[in-house]
Amino acid sequence: MARRKIHDDEHENHERWLVSYADFITLLFAFFVVMYALSSVNEGKYRVLSDSLMSAFRSTQTGSAAVVPPLVTVPNQPLQKPGGSAKSEGAAKQKQRDTMRNVAKDILAVMAPLIEQGKVRVLETSRGVTIEINDSILFAPGQAQLHPAVVKAMRAVADVLVPTDFPITIEGHTDNIPISTPQFPSNWELSAVRATTVLRLFSDAGVDQTRLTAIGYADTRPVEPNFLADGRARNRRVSILIDSASPEKGQDVGVDGRK
Repeated sequence: MARRKIHDDEHENHERWLVSYADFITLLFAFFVVMYALSSVNEGKYRVLSDSLMSAFRSTQTGSAAVVPPLVTVPNQPLQKPGGSAKSEGAAKQKQRDTMRNVAKDILAVMAPLIEQGKVRVLETSRGVTIEINDSILFAPGQAQLHPAVVKAMRAVADVLVPTDFPITIEGHTDNIPISTPQFPSNWELSAVRATTVLRLFSDAGVDQTRLTAIGYADTRPVEPNFLADGRARNRRVSILIDSASPEKGQDVGVDGRK
């Protein structure tokens, strides 16, 4: 009897794992059921949200259509051709050149007596008009005060320039003979003060000060060699540059060179 009881106990121990296995399978099945349920709920929520958004947009479009104001009739306007801006820019430049030529003609008429004497030259360049005036008719040697006889002619030039809007640069030039006086330690001071003297006359005559610039070049820009007296006389001059181009606006440049 004892041997049979021991055998029955051993048989029961071998089949006990089925209970744990069944529990594991049940839990696994429950896990997948829960996962499926969650995915179904999310999909349903997504569908509800999608339907709500669609209905909201439909109602917004319907409401906005109801409050649209009546159409306003706009008169037909001709379409601008692609090359219209280029043509208008070309026309503006041509008008500017014509205005500059008229200025040159007026200056020629005003300075005609001095031009005939060879004391004044009027040059037309790609940048505008340049008036070169020999300093012998403007200033005494080593001085920067205008001769009274030439003040009237210079005021006549200023009257031509007053109604224009071109930038004006007045340059003073000397020969290479040094000067050293208490008033002018070098040709730099002499050329700069002579240019400023002409600038002040133009400003007093009514030329806008914002258009005026005075520069002294001393003997650094000769037009003739300084070997002979005639060449030195030609280099002693005041040049009035009437610039047809407006100054461009600058752009900041970074440390790395980029704009």
